[in-house]
Amino acid sequence: MIVAGFILLAVGAADLVRQFAPRRWIGYLSVAVILLLLGSVSDALLPMVLAIVVGALWVWCMPTGRPAPLGFWPAVLLAVVSVGAVVGLGARADAGLIGAIWHLRSPFGEVPFDLALLALGAGVFLLESSNLVVRAALDGEHTWLPADPADPAASASRETVAAAETPVASETVDGVSDDATEDAVAMSATLPVAAPRDPRSGFKGGRLIGPLERILVLILTLAAAYPILGAMLAAKGIVRFPEISRDGETGARAEYFLVGSLVSWVIALGAAFLVWWAAHS
Repeated sequence: MIVAGFILLAVGAADLVRQFAPRRWIGYLSVAVILLLLGSVSDALLPMVLAIVVGALWVWCMPTGRPAPLGFWPAVLLAVVSVGAVVGLGARADAGLIGAIWHLRSPFGEVPFDLALLALGAGVFLLESSNLVVRAALDGEHTWLPADPADPAASASRETVAAAETPVASETVDGVSDDATEDAVAMSATLPVAAPRDPRSGFKGGRLIGPLERILVLILTLAAAYPILGAMLAAKGIVRFPEISRDGETGARAEYFLVGSLVSWVIALGAAFLVWWAAHS
């Protein structure tokens, strides 16, 4: 459990540093110091070192300014490692120095330090890291750039744009831009070559919608509020239905919405499963 908590916390914190810290090296150093302190007081130095290594590998495997070199597979491997650490290793009997003074109660009972760290790591991962995973899934499917395969100009544009930087987040498929989709469609229809775009351009709040949705899915699932959860997910589809219904014959916009939303929901439900299993193990 503590291994998964440290790994998710290291990965999530590293991605937050990459996105928001003006000087990344200061952010990375701060994250390393915090992890070192947590590992020291909880008698978990080995999981802490492993988490730092995994976080560094994640930063290399999942870049923010270009398509991921290994695609979606780093996220799959991270999920396997996290689930294996929670299911296979279980909870520790001794949480070190902090275990003697740690007391945290919740409506569901006493919360051990290891469980609290796992919940914190899962929550931090759902913020920015999950956006990268959703983006990698969309890049792998190329759902953000519909084009007629019979059109040579469109095919050339599609190949060029797919090799370029991926447009990011302005409206709401969980941190990935719908405006970017519209721009890509226009470019595929009119330009033989498409120039890369700044992934942070055109921000209109989409980067916040995805993380907030995943946090709500995590909380509602753990609270067993399944009717509210179902209503929230259905409401999202209803809100997006008029836009999807204008998709035409390609179906690319519907695929874009479904792939992004389903991947985002699976990540949030997977995080809820980890916390739930750890709490009941």
